Amino acid sequence: MAIYDVHAHIYPDAIAPRAAEAVGRFYGDAPIQGTGTVGQLLEQAAESPVTHLVVHSVATTAHAVTSINNFIAATVTERNARAEAAGTGKRLIGFMAMHQDFPDPEAEIARAVSLGLRGLKLHPDTQGVAVDDPRMMRIFELAEGRLPVIVHTGDFRFDYSNPDRLVNVLRAFPNLTLDAAHFGYWSCCDRGWDGLREQAEHNPNLYVDCSSSLYALGQRHFAELVRLWGADRVMFGSDYPMWHPAEEYRLVSESGLTEGELQALFTRTPERFLGAFRD
Repeated sequence: MAIYDVHAHIYPDAIAPRAAEAVGRFYGDAPIQGTGTVGQLLEQAAESPVTHLVVHSVATTAHAVTSINNFIAATVTERNARAEAAGTGKRLIGFMAMHQDFPDPEAEIARAVSLGLRGLKLHPDTQGVAVDDPRMMRIFELAEGRLPVIVHTGDFRFDYSNPDRLVNVLRAFPNLTLDAAHFGYWSCCDRGWDGLREQAEHNPNLYVDCSSSLYALGQRHFAELVRLWGADRVMFGSDYPMWHPAEEYRLVSESGLTEGELQALFTRTPERFLGAFRD
């Protein structure tokens, strides 16, 4: 049975440690548990039953979009070929980057898909743009019905990824398949999270992942939140290099969820989310 980690960041080896440290600084000097290289991600994931990892990176400038997408596509192709030849190993699934100021997002999405990338990752807070800004809405319009999208959601320090703003996106694009990462709020659960959860009643294409949540929630509250959303909406994600994939897998597995709920988080729900890809 396939087991998915839908939220892992990777960077080129030459810059990975600096990039991972920058992520830690952005989140208030948080302790980072990885260097951000694909090699270490695979080593850490090997300590768990995870079989598939969705990998991506964030474009903080428009200029970086093309090079990030080239890197993700090449890394996925190389590592998957190596794993297939060895008959072992984890399978990588690449998601593209996009920036609100990229001059031709339609052409780049088509190019990224031709390279084998199967989804799109956006981070409004580090990209410095409201998730419902018209430039972002254009990106969502292009992805609707074609690419599943992961969006960092909720930060008490910013309004960019406010869950209320994401509700505006979902209302505008009802056929958009979207993962509101970090349970749809990360650190601003008092600013619109209930509105986002209620949106799930009207939008079968809305998902959340549990990345970067267990450290704050604890296992009991985590399990309660899974049941509040419904396990058919929640996906497992480690947020590597923030956290260790195998340790995050263990915490979820031992959280008190039923076997059926765990199978949904690890397998059935991510397969449905990823199945939204249309070449």
